[in-house]
Amino acid sequence: MTQHTPLHDVHVSLGAKMVPFAGFEMPVQYPAGITAEHKSVRESVALFDVSHMGEFMIRGPQAIDFINYVTTNDVAALSVGQAQYSTILNDGGTIVDDCLVYRFPDHLMMVVNASNKDKDLAHISAYMDRFDCTIEDVSDSIALLALQ
Repeated sequence: MTQHTPLHDVHVSLGAKMVPFAGFEMPVQYPAGITAEHKSVRESVALFDVSHMGEFMIRGPQAIDFINYVTTNDVAALSVGQAQYSTILNDGGTIVDDCLVYRFPDHLMMVVNASNKDKDLAHISAYMDRFDCTIEDVSDSIALLALQ
C-alpha cells in the first residue's frame, strides 16, 4: 500500500503529478513544469516535502556517545540547534547509509533515507545495549520540509 505524507492533499490540490517513491506517493512535478521549478531552485528558493524520510529520536544520558559510535562525525561538537551531515557505518567501516543528525536541548534526531529506514533502524538498534539511551522511530508522525 502506498503511503501519503501529511502534505499529500496540498500537493494534489496544487495540481502536482504524483508518483510512487520509496513507498510513498510523492510530487514529481507541478503545472508550471520542471524547467520553472529548476529555475526557482537555482535562482531563488524552493520548498520540498521530504516527509517520507525516516526520523529517529535518540534520548538519554549517552545519546551523544551512541550517535558518535554509529556515525562518522562528532555530534558532541554540535551546539543546540545545529545539524550535521554524516554517514552510518558497519563494523567493517563501510557506509550503510548517509544521514543528518540534529541536536536539540534534550535529545538528538537522526534523519535517514526513506528507502533504508527499516534497515538503518535495525542496524543502529543492534548497538543500543552498549549505551544508556533510547531510540524511537517517529517517522510516521513527522512532517519534514526542506528549504532550498
